Amino acid sequence: MAVKSLKKRESELASTQRQLEILSNGIFQSGELPTFANKIKETNQFPLKPKKIEILQINVGYMCNQVCSHCHVDAGPDRKEIMTRETMQQCLDVIEKTGAHTLDLTGGAPEMNPNFRWFVEEASKIGVKDFIVRSNLTIIRANKKYYDLPEFFKKHNVHVVSSMPHWTRGKTDKQRGDGVFDKSIKALQELNAVGYGMPDSDLRLDLVYNPSGAFLPGDQTAMEKDFKKALLEDFGIQFHNLFAITNLPISRFLDYLIASENYEDYMYSLVEAFNPSAVANVMCTNTISVSWDGWLYDCDFNQMLDLKVASNVKHISEYNEEILQNRNVIISQHCYGCTAGAGSSCQGTVA
Repeated sequence: MAVKSLKKRESELASTQRQLEILSNGIFQSGELPTFANKIKETNQFPLKPKKIEILQINVGYMCNQVCSHCHVDAGPDRKEIMTRETMQQCLDVIEKTGAHTLDLTGGAPEMNPNFRWFVEEASKIGVKDFIVRSNLTIIRANKKYYDLPEFFKKHNVHVVSSMPHWTRGKTDKQRGDGVFDKSIKALQELNAVGYGMPDSDLRLDLVYNPSGAFLPGDQTAMEKDFKKALLEDFGIQFHNLFAITNLPISRFLDYLIASENYEDYMYSLVEAFNPSAVANVMCTNTISVSWDGWLYDCDFNQMLDLKVASNVKHISEYNEEILQNRNVIISQHCYGCTAGAGSSCQGTVA
């Protein structure tokens, strides 16, 4: 388990430029594997163009109470990047006039932003169709000031999407740290207690699964059945849907792949599993990602590689949906992760 972020460790992979160099060189530079651009040219899908913007995904800060081994954000307690209330207000101004129907708050642990509750309260007044908060669950049990989060989420009808690597303690703690499983179970039980995740409840509770090693996720539907059966039988826990998300070869997962000498094999697996039908529905086609300091990206992963949108409009303060609609999506080899097998997005499989 990592105990510090790549940035804190001063790892060379804390540099987004270095990550992009790795993804562009080696087996891709030699032609051993086709670049993502060349791959989608073969299927007449280049350049990748956005469709209607439906989701505004806002990263309110990289601070987190966990340091997970696979984290593409490189989040942790030592990350101090936090969205200010001024930038949040700019986001709120955009939410009021945009055609996007989903507001998706992420981090780090978004709840650790000191203005998080204010933002949720203000955003809930605007009345978006689906208001998501991506919670790591353990934040609910981190200390007393977070204990009332289940009730707070319920009050504002927040759709809770929570990370849960596995229904067993060993596999969960291996990926996320000792004690994470037990705290996550307790948090899920508390969410159930206020009505989240129950079969007929409008309080949505979904779980997110990421593989714990250098392999692709299995069938999402089959895994959901296994998760539901095990969590109900062992802990009395219920939830609505499971989202299976492929780990992308960036940040701490890239660090893991290189350290374990799995990088080339993993990239081969992604390229061999390329599915052209998944390209049409990847999240960058209907999402705008906003960083903690207000810059705009095609997706959360491009944000972590500092690949800003290819548009004259690059910041939330100058947001213009019509101009953003006419851009090309920025791509690199990490995009194979979203188009492998059944495809992958923050909402799970796409094909």
